[in-house]
Amino acid sequence: MALKATVFKVQLQIADMDRHYYQDHSLTLAQHPSENDERMMVRLLAFALNASETLTFTKGLSGEDEQAELWDCSLSGEVNLWVEFGQSDEKWLRKACGRARQVQLYCYGGRSVPVWWKNSEQALQRYQNLSVYDIPEEAVKAMASLVSRNMQLQVSISEGQIWLSDQQNSVLIEPVCLKQAQ
Repeated sequence: MALKATVFKVQLQIADMDRHYYQDHSLTLAQHPSENDERMMVRLLAFALNASETLTFTKGLSGEDEQAELWDCSLSGEVNLWVEFGQSDEKWLRKACGRARQVQLYCYGGRSVPVWWKNSEQALQRYQNLSVYDIPEEAVKAMASLVSRNMQLQVSISEGQIWLSDQQNSVLIEPVCLKQAQ
């Protein structure tokens, strides 16, 4: 018998001073059985950093189509933003860069990220529309401590610093940009 996804309800208040975006979002996140809390919270962070009325989570790990887990598509079906997570291989990122105007990769995993980046950096430099960010391990673990089935979270973004808070705790997240799209 296949394991089912765990469903999380999130009330997310975003105050992004860098983009002048201030909005509340009611989200339903499905956590695939193979996904841990850290990865799910990195997905939620990426949503907050790129939030718009057209940004959506897809079936992701559960989907059979080759698509992003998080993307922003125009009404005509063009992919404006394709967001990936983890330490993706060059072949997958090449496909994403060919299909989308902008691609973002959010890496996490502590000490394994610099090793992956050293091996991948040269190959990924050719993709003009690709940005790569490393989310520090301490921040990822701290974000995971905020997980509950019904989350009420506030995100404040200013000058590249992100504060993610619930009613009791706050987490400072300072992503490291490994590669910026041109």
